[in-house]
Amino acid sequence: MSRASALSDLPAVSPEHLRQPDLAALRRPFSTHKPRILILYGSLRTVSYSRFLAQEAGRLLEHFGCEVKIYNPAGLPLPDDAPVSHPKVQELRDLSAWSEGQLWVSPERHGAMTGVMKAQIDWIPLSVGAVRPTQGKTLAVMQVSGGSQSFNALGQMRILGRWMRMITIPNQSSVAKAFQEFDADGRMKPSSYYDRVVDVCEELAKFTWLTRDASSYLTDRYSERKEQAEKLEQRVSLKSI
Repeated sequence: MSRASALSDLPAVSPEHLRQPDLAALRRPFSTHKPRILILYGSLRTVSYSRFLAQEAGRLLEHFGCEVKIYNPAGLPLPDDAPVSHPKVQELRDLSAWSEGQLWVSPERHGAMTGVMKAQIDWIPLSVGAVRPTQGKTLAVMQVSGGSQSFNALGQMRILGRWMRMITIPNQSSVAKAFQEFDADGRMKPSSYYDRVVDVCEELAKFTWLTRDASSYLTDRYSERKEQAEKLEQRVSLKSI
């Protein structure tokens, strides 16, 4: 079937903005620098199992060839309670911009992610001018619970990751009764929970390697190409008046 014939069955589409998948764009040469991973955790407690899990994951990600930075949320103001020039806000935003993938680790409190976790995510902007800072970055999510295993915080973080246009990997980790899973030095004990943490870190590293060089192409959208063209036409029309 010719392209013209195919388009005749799509009367609502704008042909000039409709593109076929480009396999060459999906198979770009891999960058050689280490994948850059930012880890966020959601607790300020002195004995923080989400921080312990974040640190454990950081060690694993470094083993898998990543460059890892862990953000300390202590001192981060509540969203809208300080200007974006606040040093802790700028640190977080700079790290998010630096990253090619992220790992979010939250405790579950009152059946949800913590306010500490949500505040960090809320300070990361959805857009800066025409740039969407998190679009196309990979994301993995983990949670710790004080009681039985739950997935509430994971589900909420997945929703946020989708909203921020991140490539959220399929695997995830939920560590139940976290106080039993770490030793006195904050190191995670061998267990099926630890094995899943290894799985998640390995998968995040692989997905980041796979997608980071093609992320701008993977997140290129028909609707946005069409919208940008319409805005350009409007600006040209206004200038001609």
